[in-house]
Amino acid sequence: MESLTLVDPCTEQPFAEVPAATAADVDAAVAAAAEAGATWSRVPVAERAQVLRRAADELARRERELVEAVTMPLGLPRHLVPAVQLASALGTLRSTADAAERMTVEEVVGNSYVRREPAGVVAAIAPWNYPLMQSVNKVAPALAAGCPVLLKPSELTPLDAFLLAEALAAAGLPEGVLRVLPGTGPEAGRALAGHPGVDVVSFTGSTEVGRQVAALAAASVSRALLELGGKSASILLDDADVPAAVAHCARTVIVNSGQTCTALTRLLVPRSRLSEAEECAAAALSAARPGHRDDQAADLGPVISARQRDRVNGHIVAGAAAGAVAVTGGPGAPQGLDRGFYVRPTVFTRVDPQMAIAQQEIFGPVLVIIPYDGDDDAVRIADGTPYGLSGAVWSGDVERALEVARRLRTGQVSVNGGPFNPVAPFGGYKQSGIGREKGLYGIEEFTELKAIQMPLSEEIS
Repeated sequence: MESLTLVDPCTEQPFAEVPAATAADVDAAVAAAAEAGATWSRVPVAERAQVLRRAADELARRERELVEAVTMPLGLPRHLVPAVQLASALGTLRSTADAAERMTVEEVVGNSYVRREPAGVVAAIAPWNYPLMQSVNKVAPALAAGCPVLLKPSELTPLDAFLLAEALAAAGLPEGVLRVLPGTGPEAGRALAGHPGVDVVSFTGSTEVGRQVAALAAASVSRALLELGGKSASILLDDADVPAAVAHCARTVIVNSGQTCTALTRLLVPRSRLSEAEECAAAALSAARPGHRDDQAADLGPVISARQRDRVNGHIVAGAAAGAVAVTGGPGAPQGLDRGFYVRPTVFTRVDPQMAIAQQEIFGPVLVIIPYDGDDDAVRIADGTPYGLSGAVWSGDVERALEVARRLRTGQVSVNGGPFNPVAPFGGYKQSGIGREKGLYGIEEFTELKAIQMPLSEEIS
């Protein structure tokens, strides 16, 4: 049997191997899922919800195992894993259970019964950056909707997926309703996305690969839910609290080594306040300490791979060559971290909105500062990329901030640091994706609507 070799990003050394699913394994798994789903789809929604809640409790009891399963392939400092990686996953299991119980399964519309029914077999293709959370974002709502799930975790970070499956089995999920298929994208991922027996493909990853997934799903007219890239802007209006706004923005760029699709990687600042913002951003990112997973003082770890390290450094070199000014950081490894896939937190300023570093998703701890002239110019620049996943607006006047937030073409906007809402819809405009995750919105993506028409002579209720 083929296998996947997992590499520790902190040491660049292999540390484990797991089996790699093939196209033949996918064929067998799809058939088994369809059979198991026929029973699971008839389980009452309240019982499905209870399975999710019990699974969250089981995962909480196994936190130490989960921390190791996440930190070893990802490299995130161990002390940060519970808050950065685990809390959202467990919260989503519970909030999805709550949302499922609020879902209207059947309602009367005129002379019809309108029903929400499970969409069928789901292929969940998860990324490596938030492995457990992203798997839960797909698995939990699909199970709540009554669908069987085939979960393909990233070949770089597959370990936590097995613990998730074990927790759901311990919580009472019937055998065969969830199966984990670790494997590569070109082999297992392609086979899942294009399989005629798959009804819904839920994919999170790059926009480039998302296009391929959508094309494969289209061959069978399967639904494709895509959560893709981002190049999100944080707009500081001229009356904003600059230190608070910049600190918030910098945290999103540092967390998880910058490997976050919603990171506020573009800081839009009025020209009159540019120097102040530059000073705050340089201080925040220069103080961020990269380190090994065992370093209790580390604020971030390495990036996921040598390829990603080289990609981030390539963007840093290209940004300087294009004329952007680095106020902290730069290419190369941080001091004292010559082994491992580490990069230096970097801030560029005086960035033209059309530069590659202001247009392309870097997926590393790199912040660009872009000056603007007036609110209309800020909105134009913020919307001037192919993406529309997240964003932020800061102002001393909440109503003014709201007015700007409503104009932005992006899936979510934070006003004055408003926290992420796990039951609000999450997803993107433009090339940031199709469909929504979280709460009731996420469950409904895995359902089909059926109208049962009754004779007009029948009184229905």
